[in-house]
Amino acid sequence: MVADFKGNVLSYIEKGSSSLHKDLQASHNVRRSIEEALSQAGSNVKQVRALTAGIAGYDNESDLEWVHSLTEVEGLDCLKAHVNDAVIAHSGALLTEPGIVVISGTGSIIHAVTEDGRQIRNYDLHHYAASAARFLAYDATFELLAGNIDDSDEELASDILEFWNLSSVKELSQIALRGFVADKRERNRRFGELAPTITKAAVQNSQLAQIVCDRAVHQIMVGVEILASYFSNREIKVSLIGSVINSEYIQQGLVSRLIVGKNRRYQLTQPTFSPVAGAVLLALKQFETSIEPGLLHNLSLHPHSKV
Repeated sequence: MVADFKGNVLSYIEKGSSSLHKDLQASHNVRRSIEEALSQAGSNVKQVRALTAGIAGYDNESDLEWVHSLTEVEGLDCLKAHVNDAVIAHSGALLTEPGIVVISGTGSIIHAVTEDGRQIRNYDLHHYAASAARFLAYDATFELLAGNIDDSDEELASDILEFWNLSSVKELSQIALRGFVADKRERNRRFGELAPTITKAAVQNSQLAQIVCDRAVHQIMVGVEILASYFSNREIKVSLIGSVINSEYIQQGLVSRLIVGKNRRYQLTQPTFSPVAGAVLLALKQFETSIEPGLLHNLSLHPHSKV
């Protein structure tokens, strides 16, 4: 997303993944996105004053080498900030105000900004909520292979077999023995595509799907409660971002747990902006631009600024 200093969005481009862990072409994807977005905006690299890149998979200092390479576009000499994608999500959702953002879709992370501005991720405590799309699908598949099903799971079992173009659980066990798909990135992508089948089945009262989704919700709630313990206020804003966390069954499950939170009271808050709009706000702040209501209004006018 390219924007001017008044918050007017000049262009928007979507390409492939920016994470090297998911796509070996990540650098190409990001560089081409930057170049095409600037071209669409009628601008060039020399006019760029600040850039913020929110990168999935940027989790520690050892990632910096490949993360920095993503934005190495010839002539792009400006202020640059490379952050985990949870940071731009929080910027967009809560406008960097204190609160917790739960992200669960392609990936999973819980990100908090405390009253004193401290940023804490559940990763920092070596906690991980296995609620990303692929994990729901892996979990459901393994339960099916283990025979942990009843009559309520008949349709889900059929859908999982159909997804793999198979006719029996025995056939599924054979492709499982071969690792499902040889390439790890492709395997994770395929399992991620299966996740909506699981969340839909949970709404339709599949016991297997509900068990899998309840596990994910429990792990998310553990992460939220842990991060909440670092806040001073008794009430904390929580925003939910991502296809998994906003699926009907999982969202309802988490909301019901937030209502009876142990460490704090939680205020479910609709995200103000999308993560990509959050990146724009962080880029503007790099250049010490005052974030005024008029600027926020202008930014809100673009359809991709909304969640």
